[in-house]
Amino acid sequence: MIYCVEDERNIRELLVYTLETTGFTARGFEDGRALWAALKQETPELILLDIMLPGEDGYGILQKLKTSNSTSDIPVIMVTAKEAEFDKVRGLEGGADDYITKPFGMMEFVARVKAVLRRSSRQNENKELRCGDLSIHVARHEVRAEGRKIELTRKEFEMLQYLMENKGLVLTRDQILCHVWGYDFDGETRTVDVHIRTLRQKLGNTGNMVETVRGVGYRIGE
Repeated sequence: MIYCVEDERNIRELLVYTLETTGFTARGFEDGRALWAALKQETPELILLDIMLPGEDGYGILQKLKTSNSTSDIPVIMVTAKEAEFDKVRGLEGGADDYITKPFGMMEFVARVKAVLRRSSRQNENKELRCGDLSIHVARHEVRAEGRKIELTRKEFEMLQYLMENKGLVLTRDQILCHVWGYDFDGETRTVDVHIRTLRQKLGNTGNMVETVRGVGYRIGE
């Protein structure tokens, strides 16, 4: 899934149409508010981001995306009419993976989207998280504890990955619920406690690294 944040309807619909006719799935959003609401439901493979948007501008959205643990790995392409070198540098230094200025040809646009996705795919293939004798290979969805392969459910895997990506930090039950189950999840924080318990059991000795911080939540540390 590719997200396209563009306030001009004709351009937004053209970009979404072009992507879908070349084999991608895409959704369009007119502003940052709509984007943040969608990100609570799913994580896209790529975000196309205009700079001049109503309300929060593209630079502000980019900064939030790249400083949040849940969205920092999503590649971003700035797609904008602002063609000054200063604007390009600002976007790229802010974490954008590419910068396309309007107007542009659709063939070039699709080629650059594919190039960014290829680079992102190679990075994810090699992404591995480690904490003591516990390791996660993200792309293979593989967990090993003391050299032994551990079978986890999808939610258990996502919860463990979230903890390991924030190693040493205390994550509240609400944070874990929001990240793993989504902001619209209606369950109680008890759900997190139940999954933590089964996760610890499956991890064996390394499960002790998942620490309970009384009255707050959980963290993982060596």
